[in-house]
Amino acid sequence: MRVSGRLRHVMAEEPDIVVLQQKIAPSELARLTGAFFEDMVKYVVDVELRVAAVGGELHADAEQLLLAAGSRQADLWGANYYPGRGREGCIEYTSLINIRPAQGNRSMLIGDPAIRERVREITFELIGQGEPLP
Repeated sequence: MRVSGRLRHVMAEEPDIVVLQQKIAPSELARLTGAFFEDMVKYVVDVELRVAAVGGELHADAEQLLLAAGSRQADLWGANYYPGRGREGCIEYTSLINIRPAQGNRSMLIGDPAIRERVREITFELIGQGEPLP
């Protein structure tokens, strides 16, 4: 395709963040994990709609995608997923988006055990349970 006399290269890029309503393919998880960090991927879970936005450099970017899709701020919680660490070590419940004094969460860590459990359930359902990547 020629545009203004210059050759324009068109390349279909894979998205940096994907919104999941069903289990992610291991190959897609591997791609997202390696995109910004070597051993983990950032993600944001909507604990009411049971969806997750996975990937990107900042939790805030994934959060914005979910907000644009209709999620409520109060339902969004950020975490990090580490493939290959098993069920007990694959989730780190920390993110800057989790700092919400008005909701009683004053740190980056998700303080409410019930919310952490919901994040864990959705993580295991949509992302994985700490299995190694292919």
